[in-house]
Amino acid sequence: MKKEEEIKMLKAFADANATSGFEEEFVKLFTETVKNYADIKIDGMLNVYAAKKQNKAHRPIIQLDAHSDAVGFITQAVRPNGLIKFVPLGGWVKYNIPALRVKIRNRDGEYIPGVVATKPPHFMTESERNNVPDVADMSIDVGSSSREETINDYKIDTGCPIFVDVKCEYNDKTGLFFGKDFDDRFGAAAMADVLQELKDEQTNFNIVAALSSQEEVGLRGAYVTAREVKPDLAIVLESCPADDTFTPDWLSQTGLKRGPMLRDMDTSFLPNPKFQQYACDVADKNHIPYTRSVRTGGGQDGAAIYYENGAPTIVIGIPVRYEHSPYCFSAYHDFKAAVDLAVAIIRDMTEEKLAGFSNF
Repeated sequence: MKKEEEIKMLKAFADANATSGFEEEFVKLFTETVKNYADIKIDGMLNVYAAKKQNKAHRPIIQLDAHSDAVGFITQAVRPNGLIKFVPLGGWVKYNIPALRVKIRNRDGEYIPGVVATKPPHFMTESERNNVPDVADMSIDVGSSSREETINDYKIDTGCPIFVDVKCEYNDKTGLFFGKDFDDRFGAAAMADVLQELKDEQTNFNIVAALSSQEEVGLRGAYVTAREVKPDLAIVLESCPADDTFTPDWLSQTGLKRGPMLRDMDTSFLPNPKFQQYACDVADKNHIPYTRSVRTGGGQDGAAIYYENGAPTIVIGIPVRYEHSPYCFSAYHDFKAAVDLAVAIIRDMTEEKLAGFSNF
């Protein structure tokens, strides 16, 4: 894609309303984006299978993966005063939630604006000023004054999904995006870009780009896609948390404008070591910047695909500052380098090289 098209796609993907279990809006947007160069199938869990149109029978398969959901919330109940009690979907830190602007999809499919309510400081005790309440004690205000009004007039009740309400911006001077839900909309955009880059091109492997659902609540969709696709090789395109603003230089392993991150470890995953080194060699050969990381937290779809199927798997991560918060930074430079690396691997891969990943 041209840069202008990529920027437009990234902004639209980030702005889409899709949290775990409620991915419909983004699934529709993604399928519209790739339908001209992939054959589309969607299962009942809203996993998307986008198979490259030039695929042929009886060839090994490379599965690309990105996930469609972002962290959000779900309505648990409506309090007597009309405020909404909610539960997180995915890994939130409570300090990032108060005063957050949100939108709630009501029973009629309309989006109702709201805010995570905070007591004005004028009414706070000294203890309240110095402590953040537990999520169970937080509420969302949509302007209602009673439980009956929220349920009957606003049509919000148990089960209504809640989305972060922040618009994505791009600064052409800095090359930085600022917005929400970059995890994993930038990975999904990279996957779409890879399909577009390889359209009408013969590759040695069939390519199936799987957009998996419900990653943020336990990698659930990726287990399903791995069983369905049965890949011989897998490349996960994930947005990964950058550590360059709070970690010393010698320890920082993921930062803006340093290229994608190749993950050597997280709490759920260890990659195939030969495939990992091969990816680094391909990056070096093609002068693509990258970092490597050993993480003591986090997890991603690579674990589900690798351990469900056994196919050699790596994770190409696009660095995102302040992931799992309402406001994130990410660099176009890193997005493009992630696309370039995935494309270079696919073009270079042969069955002989694949066999070498399990030949010890």
